Amino acid sequence: MTGNTGRPSFLAGIIDDRSRFLTGARFVRRPDAVRFAGVLRAAIAAHGIPRILYTDNGSCFAGSSLARACAVLGITLTHSAPGRPMGRGKVERVFETIRQQFLAEVTGDDARPARHPVGDLEGLNGLLGAWLRTVYHARVHTETGQAPQARYQAAGPPALPDPALLAEAFSWSVIRQVRKTGTVAVEGNVYSVDPFLTGRKIECVFDPFDLTELTVYWQGRKVGKAVPQVIGRHAHPKAPPDEDPAPAALTGIDYLQLITDADAAALGEQLNLAAPHDSDDPAGGEPGGQDEEGR
Repeated sequence: MTGNTGRPSFLAGIIDDRSRFLTGARFVRRPDAVRFAGVLRAAIAAHGIPRILYTDNGSCFAGSSLARACAVLGITLTHSAPGRPMGRGKVERVFETIRQQFLAEVTGDDARPARHPVGDLEGLNGLLGAWLRTVYHARVHTETGQAPQARYQAAGPPALPDPALLAEAFSWSVIRQVRKTGTVAVEGNVYSVDPFLTGRKIECVFDPFDLTELTVYWQGRKVGKAVPQVIGRHAHPKAPPDEDPAPAALTGIDYLQLITDADAAALGEQLNLAAPHDSDDPAGGEPGGQDEEGR
């Protein structure tokens, strides 16, 4: 989509195959591997590790970073055959529903101005989350005969991953040979390592958004941290931040504000229900994950 400032946004989404529940959905400025990884990471943190991740052959799904994340988490990464998109129809239909029922309110068209124009990703994604919870996930799906939220919850609570494992899975890595000075270079930055590693090849593992800290592995074993000596770049060049345009003024009948208010009220009721009281039956966790389809 193109927002009110003329800058494009792209929807990255992950759908649970059985229930049609969107475990992850977010508008981004850049349709790249970094942005999809962020959506996938948030989905896994909230809903558990899927058994299978099924994607198309786009460049954001074909990189080594996604393959590494799936390998660390034990996810089977499967791509559709080129020219044969069968199996991706479910996420395509959800995207079309979002375009017709949600984006029409945000972008408008030649016949009708936008009722709730937004100018930044934070506002757009906040509205999307409210719409998904209040409308899409709560409405009976024509194919399953159940609301996505109810069908997804019926699978039971998830086994959420350890945060350290999740951080490891979504880190990037490079192989470097340690110089005679006991240093390595990564994206122009220079780091010192244990002198014992001089002349040896090591694996440097790092958060692509924070190059100030590298974890060092040698022969599959963790052998400590790399100490930064010269830091000219704080983030990997392939991990630039999304950029937000200036906010736009609100005009017209605000359908999405009504949805947001209803969602806020529903969340408030959930918080009240979750307050401590005399009961031996505490509230359960979030639903468990099934096989998922990413786009």
